[in-house]
Amino acid sequence: MSRKLLETDGPDWVKKGIISPEQHRQLLELYPEDARAIGLLPLLGSLLVGLSALSLVAANWQGLPEWLRIGLLLGAFLGAYASGEFFLRRGNSSVGIGLVGLGLILFGAAIILTGQMYQLIGYDVTGLVAWAVAGTLLTYLYRSRFLFVLTVVIGGVVQGYTTGQLGAFSYAAAVLTAGGLGYYWWRRPDILLGGVLASGLLWQAGLLIGHLHAKITWFFVPAMLIYAAGDWQTDRPAGRALQGPPLITAFIFMLGLALYGEVGSYAGMLRPPLLAYVAALLVVLALSLAGKRTRGRLGSATDWLLLLPGFYLPSGLPLAVASLVVLYAYSGAVLWRAQAEQNSDRVTLGTILFILTTMAAYFKLTWDFMDKSLFFLLGGVLLLGLSWYLRRRNTRASSR
Repeated sequence: MSRKLLETDGPDWVKKGIISPEQHRQLLELYPEDARAIGLLPLLGSLLVGLSALSLVAANWQGLPEWLRIGLLLGAFLGAYASGEFFLRRGNSSVGIGLVGLGLILFGAAIILTGQMYQLIGYDVTGLVAWAVAGTLLTYLYRSRFLFVLTVVIGGVVQGYTTGQLGAFSYAAAVLTAGGLGYYWWRRPDILLGGVLASGLLWQAGLLIGHLHAKITWFFVPAMLIYAAGDWQTDRPAGRALQGPPLITAFIFMLGLALYGEVGSYAGMLRPPLLAYVAALLVVLALSLAGKRTRGRLGSATDWLLLLPGFYLPSGLPLAVASLVVLYAYSGAVLWRAQAEQNSDRVTLGTILFILTTMAAYFKLTWDFMDKSLFFLLGGVLLLGLSWYLRRRNTRASSR
């Protein structure tokens, strides 16, 4: 329920006698006007203040004596932490967490600037990892979603700098994100944080594959490990949020195969040793299916259709057709499950996936010889036919 709903429909509820005027007033008090937006202002303000301070100090950094630089760095982040704690103890959590987040940003800036002063940052990533450690500890200490998101971003920044500038991969930063923040999310499942965590882990997995110069399809082994973790989560909405980014990535990859798989050099980048790759995927699949079975979610096993290794087929038409078949099978499975569960959001998702797949098939296979109007006609007939069949199936099931 939201304040907007109470304001628009509440008077009608009062007229119909569903609630009394006093109950309507009490409900409105539970949803203060613009409370969410006001709560975000201190968080956004702290980020802007932090960026402003960093810009000002950076512009005059070289002209300051060393003792003053150190004093500014220590005073900035310690002062932000102390101010944040001050407001938190007085019940102003939005401002308090915003200032703690500012302190975390300034702590990272202090590490970077100190490293530059003593020429350490270009050779050793330990300081930056300490930044991620601080973020993880603060997340546990304050149990803050904002600090969680900020720490995921910090972990991604640290990993990006490590791989891009130092030519290495920080396994410590990866373990902190997957283990430290992953355990936090596991004990306190949250839809938003699940999506953020999965996205951050996928970013680091991609950097690892690039650092190792491995075939890019190896990326889907850690990606589907993240997906499998969602299968074991008891909170289903939070688990699906964790699984969303891996599935989106797999769908986009399969769509790319359908559209561009005929390029020989592109296909050559995708084929790791068959036995090793399939064995690794099967291990992850077993973990996923075990979780689905334990939680009673075996119906979602159709998600694994996107991981069929069709890129081992010859480049060209066979690969394009196989990819499109997989995409149609997956989008159809999403629609099937959505109708069975009476989930309107998933019906919309399945319809969008079906349309995207149909458009890819048209542009890939029939653009040169099928009239556009005929294409849209066929796509519409397919959707209407599928909708009719699913509704008929649901009607039969409900009548039994």
